[in-house]
Amino acid sequence: MTNQQIEEQAHLLHDYVIECRRTIHRFAEPSGTEEKTSAFVQKELTAAGLPYEKVSKTGLLATLETGRPGPHIVLRADLDALPLPEEPNNLAGPRVCVSENPKTCHACGHDAHTAMLLGAAKALTACKDSVCGTIYFCFEEGEENGGGVDGMMSALAKRKVDACWAIHVYAGLESGKICVDAGPRMAGAAIVQMTVVGRGGHGSRPDLSINPVFCAAAILTNLSTAWVNQISAGETVTLGVTSIQGGVVGNIIPDTADILGSLRFFNMAEGEKAVEIVKSVAEHTAAMNHCRIEYGQGCVVACGPVINDAACAKIAQESLPEVLPENCVVHCEPWYASESYNKYAQAYPSMLAHLGIQNPAYGSGAAHHNGFFDVDEGVLDLGLLSTLKYVSALGEKANA
Repeated sequence: MTNQQIEEQAHLLHDYVIECRRTIHRFAEPSGTEEKTSAFVQKELTAAGLPYEKVSKTGLLATLETGRPGPHIVLRADLDALPLPEEPNNLAGPRVCVSENPKTCHACGHDAHTAMLLGAAKALTACKDSVCGTIYFCFEEGEENGGGVDGMMSALAKRKVDACWAIHVYAGLESGKICVDAGPRMAGAAIVQMTVVGRGGHGSRPDLSINPVFCAAAILTNLSTAWVNQISAGETVTLGVTSIQGGVVGNIIPDTADILGSLRFFNMAEGEKAVEIVKSVAEHTAAMNHCRIEYGQGCVVACGPVINDAACAKIAQESLPEVLPENCVVHCEPWYASESYNKYAQAYPSMLAHLGIQNPAYGSGAAHHNGFFDVDEGVLDLGLLSTLKYVSALGEKANA
């Protein structure tokens, strides 16, 4: 595709992408239940003339075969919303559309991701004669709980894949900016879920019991010391302990106390080491206090970090400025949230772009997973332009 074609398609599809985003936003279905959203995407793919297959329960994988040699490119978006009530206002006033489900909303921007990918599907299909290779449009279900990524990866494993592209809107970046940096972009995550098992009794005689609350407190104190002295210098692993729950009555020592939290990291090996530090500290502290540790879901790495391929990032950094406004492509710090896209990045050369949506005048900029979160629809054109240009640049490089 020429730059002129890319710009023309983005202009033609401006209203379409916004309307898609609003429709999907109103549906707002949580992970694994995206029936209306999936049906809407299927209708749009059919209208565009794209064959597709269902993946897992609600996920979809559509394919554009151009009939000309070129790269096999995955373009990915996510379908699900969050089980979170939506505020009728964003940070500046009434929002342009509100979830029809009072208990669920798109508080992370997946509605925007799916809308931009639908726009890309229409544009690339309309310009099929100017596109080379094969394009896979992956609409992943259940990103928030990781329920759809394995099914999508299994479907892609049956196909040839040369490169992957995805966009995540980002409230930490100014609207009108996009970051396509190489290296770590989103954090890996580990679950911290453990139960300290002691022996309950009357609060008046702690000597006749084994108090798990004191043990849980000691675990946290010892963890803070271990973090300072055992996490490698130059690496970052966040220690996000969010809950200690043990007992509900002032004169009863409980049998157990629960500790919940998560770790975030950008180096997989360091994340795995951190999990072992947590377990070692917990178990040794428990032994000192005559308690023991039980793991529910466990202390385990839940997902790896998203690492952008250097060659893919270089292509994006060099090509996107050709179709985007001046100074639109910027650098930004890695984001400590986690993403199932890490599995695409582990399997294939991949690129995850961060598209800024922070616009005080519009009212967007509230943190993700927050009832006031909103997407500045003015940036959707930038996402579509970037996707189309990246596909074009990959094709040009492959056929150079």
